[in-house]
Amino acid sequence: MTSLEVKGFIPSTMLDWEGMLASTVFLPLCNFRCPYCQNPDLVLHPERLQTVPLSIIREFLRERGGWIEGVCITGGEPCLHKDLPDFCSAIKAEGAGVKLDTNGSFPEMLEGLISSGLVDYVAMDVKAPLEPSPYRLASGNDQHNLLDRVRESIEIIRESGVEHEFRTTIVPMMHGPGEIERIAEYLQGEERYVLQHFSPKETLDPRFSELLPFTEDDMLTMLKKVQGFIPGAAVRGAPAGMEQ
Repeated sequence: MTSLEVKGFIPSTMLDWEGMLASTVFLPLCNFRCPYCQNPDLVLHPERLQTVPLSIIREFLRERGGWIEGVCITGGEPCLHKDLPDFCSAIKAEGAGVKLDTNGSFPEMLEGLISSGLVDYVAMDVKAPLEPSPYRLASGNDQHNLLDRVRESIEIIRESGVEHEFRTTIVPMMHGPGEIERIAEYLQGEERYVLQHFSPKETLDPRFSELLPFTEDDMLTMLKKVQGFIPGAAVRGAPAGMEQ
């Protein structure tokens, strides 16, 4: 039995796993300090959040067998938890698929999950161009070998045969057409790359909650540049009031 604590549970959603009716679980803690992160309590103060017993999640999946098709595991950063494989096994034992959201900084855990058949879909955030200064700024992490680990995770995912996507949250003052184009060039050959709207709600660095997000036109301009490298790239998640 895993001792991993779940700090949030969305019983059903069609937003977190495209084309699937899924549940979403939020795991605490993260090794990144992205200033625009929208889960500051989950990252910094998980003790303030109520723990959802795994037994409740398993019972929910059991009762809705055949309806809930998968469980999205997000955070925080799920891969920093040593009990993550046991957690994935428990979910799959209830007949649900597993989608993993990750920042790609734990390639060993990622490779183990994939090779054991414990994940069915991986969504990896690529925070910035894979260059020291931009990545340090976007991730708030100055680990000396961080970029090597992120690149290793990208290659593990690309070579795995597991369904996947790479994605970048586009944040004013941090990203622009040049930065996004450099990421897309690195990921050239991928089927899926998603540009995600930044939503200025509660952020880890309060200054980022004051930023105006890029407009839909801005995002589509960047998307066109990206599609020169990844034709299947897409934009996701316009903030409230910006949908067209």
